[in-house]
Amino acid sequence: MSNNDEPRREDQYRADGSYDDGGKKPLLKRILLWIAGAIVLLFVAGCALFFYYASSAPKISQRELSSQNTTIIYDANNKVISRLGAQKRDYAKDSQIPDTLKHAVVAIEDRRFYKHHGVDVRRIFGAAINNVIGRSDGMQGGSTLTQQLVKLSVFSTAQSDRTFKRKAQEAWLALNVERHFSKDQILKYYINKVYMGNGVYGMRTAAQYYYGKELKDLDLSQLALLAGMPQSPTNYNPLASNTKYATARRNEVLNAMVRAGYITKSAAQSAASESVTDGLDPDHGDVESSETNVKEKIVDPYVKEVLAQLQAEGYNPNTDGLLVHTNMDLGAQKKLYNAANSEVSFQSDQMQAGAAVTDPHNGQVIAMLGGRHSNVIYGLNRAVQENRSSGSTAKPLMDYGPAIEYLQWPTFKTVSDTKFYWPGTNKVLHDFDNKYKGNMTMRSALVESRNVPAIRTLQEVGIKRATTFLGGLGISQKEPYTLQNGIALYISPLQMSAAYAAFANGGTYYKPYYISSITTMDGKTKTYSPHGKRAMSKATAYMMTDMLKGVFTNSASTGTSAYLSGVHQAGKTGTTDFPNRNQSGVMDSWMAGYTKNYSIGIWTGFDHPMNGGAISSQYERTAVLLYKSIMQYLDEQNHASNWKMPDTVEAVRVNGKRQLVIKDSKWALMYGAWDGGDDDNESSHSGSNSSSSSSSGSRSESISESRSIESILNGGSKNESNSSSTTQSSSASSASSTSPTPPAPNAGNGQ
Repeated sequence: MSNNDEPRREDQYRADGSYDDGGKKPLLKRILLWIAGAIVLLFVAGCALFFYYASSAPKISQRELSSQNTTIIYDANNKVISRLGAQKRDYAKDSQIPDTLKHAVVAIEDRRFYKHHGVDVRRIFGAAINNVIGRSDGMQGGSTLTQQLVKLSVFSTAQSDRTFKRKAQEAWLALNVERHFSKDQILKYYINKVYMGNGVYGMRTAAQYYYGKELKDLDLSQLALLAGMPQSPTNYNPLASNTKYATARRNEVLNAMVRAGYITKSAAQSAASESVTDGLDPDHGDVESSETNVKEKIVDPYVKEVLAQLQAEGYNPNTDGLLVHTNMDLGAQKKLYNAANSEVSFQSDQMQAGAAVTDPHNGQVIAMLGGRHSNVIYGLNRAVQENRSSGSTAKPLMDYGPAIEYLQWPTFKTVSDTKFYWPGTNKVLHDFDNKYKGNMTMRSALVESRNVPAIRTLQEVGIKRATTFLGGLGISQKEPYTLQNGIALYISPLQMSAAYAAFANGGTYYKPYYISSITTMDGKTKTYSPHGKRAMSKATAYMMTDMLKGVFTNSASTGTSAYLSGVHQAGKTGTTDFPNRNQSGVMDSWMAGYTKNYSIGIWTGFDHPMNGGAISSQYERTAVLLYKSIMQYLDEQNHASNWKMPDTVEAVRVNGKRQLVIKDSKWALMYGAWDGGDDDNESSHSGSNSSSSSSSGSRSESISESRSIESILNGGSKNESNSSSTTQSSSASSASSTSPTPPAPNAGNGQ
């Protein structure tokens, strides 16, 4: 008995002579048994779940294992518009794969490859422990080479697909692959399937692309580099400007080969002393087409955005073998590309354009132009860039739309075009003609694109409400909006198209989207549907549309060059000046227009306007003419009917002209109903309908219609009119607290 043991009392012995410990050991045994039972139950449940998931695993054949993972992108009519990874591939036969490459792949990816049967339990636990303690010994996760091959052959690599169910199916298929194919076959399939960067699939093709040689002609350093690339083809690319990651990965493979006993330490050191750029072939050997590109440059900007969405959702277009159906109308895409590159005159090849076409019914992106004469695959997409000022195309979005929505302004509301100082400064706001026209209707001010009435309107609306209105149209910015944004918003052609589409469809904003469905290699399909939210009342949308029709028909407008007989369309032009108003030409020229079926946003200009990139007066209307070309094509394909006035709007006669009011508003009670015929006949109030009244590049002098509406006497309207005609900045509205800064250097010039 040890000194620490207490003597056992006589009464602790049972009649049979056994010692009674008070039940301590039986309790401990019970606890251990419960734990063991729970573990067994969990194991059994896990096995049951594993086999349940495995039973629904997709089938896999030799064709899937040996074929290339090509992602195919379709247009809305199921026509192929792009094949990623469809370039020439040099398939390596068994005799063309050197043992050194096999050893390198096995050492870095699956050291126990020749010992397991598709799933390596020891490797899984080892990887888990390494992840916990933060140590790596060259093994990449718990997947074997066979599992990686299965994943590349039938499964998506999207983050959302990394579930226990998918892992169970992957493991089950790996076990089956090992039963039907030899280790050398599995290794050959893997070496021929992996993505190697720059649009290259398979290590034999990579040998040609990077070194211009066959695999058997590469040295140890080069083979080790190729073996390590599949984990991250972009980072481990020897053509990258910074090759430190490629070098580190190559060395990691060499060290793994030493640990596995495939090469000596001295051989590894010798190979590691070689630069990863040694022996690179700038002509890429005999690989005919190794870039991940599209067949036609016309679809380039659209495909670029599709790929960006796929990657944002966790897919890898280069390895996942996806079938991607998009909303592109290939005919419209070709028309847009041809119009910008050959049909419409531009100032020079350096003058650029960005354009987007959306469907107002659902937000689908129909067509997109990223630029002109571009030889760069997936280059700058000007249709989604937000760094250029929109000019007067901002006025319906930030000024007049909110005025109707929140203040219930009628189309004949009096606004003042008189001398205006930016609040808190002595800076005067000008229009392109440096003139003022006195009192005028909101309709005339919008159609003639006068700056001062637009800013005075924004003052009365208030920045807060204008910001809310813009937010409903998918437009926002980090910094608070100011008064100057009422004539100059920084938005993209795509945002412009989607925002104007809300006017076209009766007030609902749909977030633009490219993809209609994605089908992965295992047959699972994910579909995408419209995401719409009401942004304004039907009355606001209709009244804005009714006024914006005049941009095409009123001889005082700058959009008559885009007039199309029989086409029911509405829209707005916009240009921006240089900071130095004495400089000739403009920086940006815009056109936003729509029918009930299509909405188009177009920007034209130079990428670097401050370095001699001014648009001359002759080409200020290029955006308008480009719009006309594509809208004429679109309406011929799908002719749009005219808009019907909602029951919340009334047409009234004001000074002999047709105007619109919101039903039951104070304005509706003062005038008789319009009885002049077709409610949508613009000729009744818009002046000349001649499409030739404004030629490309001309700045038409505004034709003044009746400026005073003597019958507006009550409801404070006369006081509002008098107040708005004050020569100093003036409105005591909620916008008076706007930061007292002068207009942005490239604010709209009123066109």
